[in-house]
Amino acid sequence: MAFFSIETPRLILRDWREEDIDPFHAICSDPVVMETLGPLMRRDEVADLVGRMHRMQADQGHCFWAMERKEDAQLIGWCGIIRGRPGTSIHEKPEAGWRMTPSAWGKGYVTEAAQASVQWAFEHLADDAVWAITNTENDRSRAVMERVGMVHDPRLDFDHPDVPVDSPLLRHVTYRIDRTAWMQNRQQG
Repeated sequence: MAFFSIETPRLILRDWREEDIDPFHAICSDPVVMETLGPLMRRDEVADLVGRMHRMQADQGHCFWAMERKEDAQLIGWCGIIRGRPGTSIHEKPEAGWRMTPSAWGKGYVTEAAQASVQWAFEHLADDAVWAITNTENDRSRAVMERVGMVHDPRLDFDHPDVPVDSPLLRHVTYRIDRTAWMQNRQQG
């Protein structure tokens, strides 16, 4: 299988490597990062998650890719496209998603990576829209969704099936951008 990568001005979205597990574990076990995403992850859970991303890439041609900063080749998170999970309002739809180390927050990296991921989806997938979900309180992710041009669709908000019913992270919002709106935004931008 050929090595996958997308380059943006400051980032590389790429296939996962074994050496990515420890720095990604540091991100996934950071309470600040996981405050709006769920419980802290153990190293073995992160290794399993990276393994699932490898399989998705092999089977579907896309996943949440490793996000590397060009200037220092540091893994700063992930961003990409997966198929929405069962029990969500976007089951089997292309879902853009991201996670990043706090030291890289506020620099526009996630927006840059999300835009590249959505662009990739519209160039390589036949779907008419790209979707994103997050819990209602994740204002940072919601702001990224809006900067990418996504629009909140409250009719599709839902309680996430993988989140405990007593968790404040249970309720999720659903955003989308359709192919026509994406192309219009690209032409205007």
